[in-house]
Amino acid sequence: MKSYCDRNNQIICADVFEGLSQIPENSVDLIFIDPPYNIGKKFDATIDKWTSDEEYLRWCYNWIDACINKLKITGSMYIMTSTQFMPYFDIYIRSKLTILSRIIWSYDSSGVQAKKYYGSMYEPILFCVKDKKRYCFNADDILIEAKTGSKRKLIDYRKPIPTQYNTEKVPGNVWNFSRVRYRMDEYENHPTQKPVALLERIIKASSNEGEVVLDPFSGTFTTSYVANLLGRKSIGIDISEEYFKIGLRRVLNKTEYNGEDISREPKIYEKKVSQAQETLPFLFA
Repeated sequence: MKSYCDRNNQIICADVFEGLSQIPENSVDLIFIDPPYNIGKKFDATIDKWTSDEEYLRWCYNWIDACINKLKITGSMYIMTSTQFMPYFDIYIRSKLTILSRIIWSYDSSGVQAKKYYGSMYEPILFCVKDKKRYCFNADDILIEAKTGSKRKLIDYRKPIPTQYNTEKVPGNVWNFSRVRYRMDEYENHPTQKPVALLERIIKASSNEGEVVLDPFSGTFTTSYVANLLGRKSIGIDISEEYFKIGLRRVLNKTEYNGEDISREPKIYEKKVSQAQETLPFLFA
């Protein structure tokens, strides 16, 4: 296990169970979990495919229990998985936590879609709390435009004094955020990177400044990165040393690791433009 930290952030390179063992129980205010989905994607040197669905679920239930133990009584947990496994997560978790919302993260895709069935264009998220009477939800920090009030300017005549509908509202449980593409500024070399905007809404809603945010499958460490920007403390865990280095750079602002330069490299399209400039300079004159 490797671990680096500063005053507010800890970055851990370890297996999820080893990493979680370093965290005191009942000490975390918010947990965001985006685990491997058991659908065969390649993450650095590993493939997220178990020998059976049962084996995958046993593994998941073990770290779900470990994460719940780390959560304060006033804490919240957001957990994702594939559409085919979410029903199992839902049934297992509802006996341990209160599920307040079942969220759909919806996005468009420019890639090839299924032609013999309906392609998947969303990922499910469970919003859970330990105590439904004591948890953080900063509604005013995540308000979005209420189209009825702000655009159509309709009047609510049901009130004693007719009043225009509100221009802002708390988001519903269908969220539209673009997936992270390689041309985007936030892009990192990871197959399932989650967008900053998604984590920003979750962290603003379910934590306060100075509180602790944990991500046990950090990947590109977006959770820790956003938590740090918003004045929270963060703990990020990932088993991959390559992704660990992304966390060191994004969260702890390190540019060197074991003698290796880990400063941000130009994106793929930037490299291609640079190569074209060298080989075909007349096109850029």
